[in-house]
Amino acid sequence: MKLLLGAKSFVLVSFFVHKHVCHTTNKERNKNKTFRPKKKLQKGERLESLYKQAKASLGISTNLRTAVKLPPGEDLNEWLAVHTIDFFNQTNLLFGSIEEFVDEETYPEMTAGPQYVYLWADDRTRKPTSVPARKYVDLLFTWIQSKFDDEDIFPTSVDKPFPKDFRQIICKIYTRLFRVFAHIYVHHFHRIQDLDEEAHLNAVFKHFLFFIDEFDLVDKRELAPLQTLVEKFLSKKE
Repeated sequence: MKLLLGAKSFVLVSFFVHKHVCHTTNKERNKNKTFRPKKKLQKGERLESLYKQAKASLGISTNLRTAVKLPPGEDLNEWLAVHTIDFFNQTNLLFGSIEEFVDEETYPEMTAGPQYVYLWADDRTRKPTSVPARKYVDLLFTWIQSKFDDEDIFPTSVDKPFPKDFRQIICKIYTRLFRVFAHIYVHHFHRIQDLDEEAHLNAVFKHFLFFIDEFDLVDKRELAPLQTLVEKFLSKKE
């Protein structure tokens, strides 16, 4: 019996240049492309210096549990924001590497194995609806990008506060990004191995897991499709 998990509408943007040639024309590839230019932090933005600090701590620290912790004196919402943008971009790149294989005929639903089917719903489509995996990811990335572009949600001015429901929005983003990881691991891990991207996928996902675990951003029930892998990564000493 399939377990149906609802999903709200979300979208974003990021691009990935395939290392392998698709068996389609450039026109067809552009038409079907899920990804757009990735989100970047512009110079002078309030989050730029914090982003650099996060990257520096990740590079210096040999312990992910330590690297993801909120630095003393820093604002929690800003720490969450810079990591959300980074994980979004990383997930875009990873999905982009196997995007050409996620055709509607083979993956008519967004799944993570036969027991987990993710449905789509948004302000225009209130009733959760089954959509092809590639379409689901496209809608998801577009929704996330719209949040990044909204100054009321991701403010770039130091004079503008984060919204009261910022954590709620962030949790939705991370929950749905996890579903992309789950789809990749369950259905496309052999492709990732063929592309020699296994180490990179594992590194990004492990960092993602430690971050959501540190700040309790994803309901533990959502992790079920990859439970064994999640426990292995989180319990392994860095």
